[in-house]
Amino acid sequence: MSSASSDTAASSTNIALPLMVATFCLLWSSAFAAAKLTLIYCPPFLLLSTRFLLAGVVMLAALAMARRGWRMTGRDVIVFAVLGLANNALYLGLNYLGMQRMSAGLTAIIASANPVLTAVLAAAFLREPMTWRKAAGLLLGVGGVAFIVQSRISGKIDDPIGIAFTIAGLFSLVAGTILFKWLAPKGDLWLGNAVQNVTAGLALLPLAMMLERFSDIVPDWRLVAGFAYCALLVSVFGYLLWFHLLRACGASGASAFHFLMPPLGVLFGWLLLGERVEPIDLLGIVPVALGIYLVTRTGKTASADQTAAVIPVRSVS
Repeated sequence: MSSASSDTAASSTNIALPLMVATFCLLWSSAFAAAKLTLIYCPPFLLLSTRFLLAGVVMLAALAMARRGWRMTGRDVIVFAVLGLANNALYLGLNYLGMQRMSAGLTAIIASANPVLTAVLAAAFLREPMTWRKAAGLLLGVGGVAFIVQSRISGKIDDPIGIAFTIAGLFSLVAGTILFKWLAPKGDLWLGNAVQNVTAGLALLPLAMMLERFSDIVPDWRLVAGFAYCALLVSVFGYLLWFHLLRACGASGASAFHFLMPPLGVLFGWLLLGERVEPIDLLGIVPVALGIYLVTRTGKTASADQTAAVIPVRSVS
């Protein structure tokens, strides 16, 4: 490849990355409110098992139509299946149980602790350096989240069982993030995401059949709209973007974007569900944004070098 071609490719990547980050944050943060909306009309395990299976079937059908091939080793299939249990079945299953007892905004706030746990574990297991700048960024992110939390839950009591479910789901997502970087599956992300969705759907289907009834489903256009949004946009493209960002930015850098989930999650909770939001809450986005800049700026070069050495960065298309 010529120098000019390399410069053009690098420039294209630099332009595309902010767009991917913005799209991921919008999809991921809006999913909390969309999920809360669908839970009004359908039990959680029926909702999630059908969502995952639909997303998986759609992705496999798209692969077959595009004739992209099924290039993946047995080892990578197993890794993606394990990731499907951690990142899909456990993370979202526990979150959906939690959201039955608490607001979508507070769920997004708890989930935003992802970067702190991920950065600590990435330093321990993935040898991602914990520099002073990254530590300062994490502290700023935590401070911004704490500001939003204080404003959101001051004087309000949420069900501790719901909070416990959501925290357990957070740990599952963090574990899945570390496993993805540690085990480094090399397969195509589109096929890998399909494997994750099918695995998660099959894992939750027995729970849905044993614990829930189809008669509990309330037909409503909002259920259909929310279900389609979560299944076709969030489960397909949201997770594709997430794993692409993990490969491109490293575990700590990609996870730092979760600090944006509290203000965006609260905003979507207000827009879709009428959940209360105060203008002062949005001030928390200032230290959050600065924290994200510090974390991603610090690890950009090192993470890219580590990623290139371990995994080839692939297109999500």
